[in-house]
Amino acid sequence: MQVIITAVGPDNSGLADPIVHYVATHGANIHEIQMYDHDSERLFAMMLRMQWPDDGESIETLRDDIAEIGRQKNLSTRTWSRDEREGPPRIAICTTYRPEPALAVLRAIRDGRLRAEPAVMIGNRNACRGVAEQFDVPWHLIGNDKGNPDNERMVELFDEYDVDYIILARYMRVLPAATCWRFAGGRIINLHHGLLPSFPEFRPYEDAFEHNMLTYGATVHFIVPELDAGNQIIHQSTFTVFPGTPIDEIKRQGETDHEPTCLVEGLRRVIERVVELHFHRVVRVVSPR
Repeated sequence: MQVIITAVGPDNSGLADPIVHYVATHGANIHEIQMYDHDSERLFAMMLRMQWPDDGESIETLRDDIAEIGRQKNLSTRTWSRDEREGPPRIAICTTYRPEPALAVLRAIRDGRLRAEPAVMIGNRNACRGVAEQFDVPWHLIGNDKGNPDNERMVELFDEYDVDYIILARYMRVLPAATCWRFAGGRIINLHHGLLPSFPEFRPYEDAFEHNMLTYGATVHFIVPELDAGNQIIHQSTFTVFPGTPIDEIKRQGETDHEPTCLVEGLRRVIERVVELHFHRVVRVVSPR
């Protein structure tokens, strides 16, 4: 069973040792360890990906023991495995203004093209509340009147709804590094409304238009703390326009049709375990489980 453990908390010495020692002495085969020490924030973060022995302790026992280590070291820990859940993975869909990406995902789930369970929808704006209500998905607003999100509440909701994957469906806020590390290892998937790495900012349509581009696109990628999407790209797709096409028409094509289709395909690749994230790189799974 592949298991991912994350630990985040105030920086101190010897924080990783008890977790690594525990899993090693219980027969785990450690595949990957990523550790970061954010001096400016006094923040420690770790992600450990391993193969847990089939004849070892149960995943519930492992989770409880790691949580106890976390309590002793003042760390927020999460022990997660896709193999633990018998049913389809549970997803959280995060939105801001545009409803089309979330709507496409929910329709694909309804029609059987995506095998996932929409556990919750979260927004820093109320614009997509009607989409959640249409599909009877619990909705939570975490933003104030200016759209500034309550990031701690967001993390609480991810835990409360026991989600496997977090989908940023045109969620127009940057997640804090601590949030990214809490769900590291390929659990956060973002839709970017432009082609990466060429147009990484918040106005990729306008940036491409100013460069006289005739090809536009969208990118689905894993979120990796402190790194731009490069090796983390899951799926990209493009569309071409004729010379002289107005920017408003280009954006209409991209936002209403192209971006949602791109997101569904990228999400399908993750849910069906065609790809995973190893060492900050997207790798093809030889035999999807």
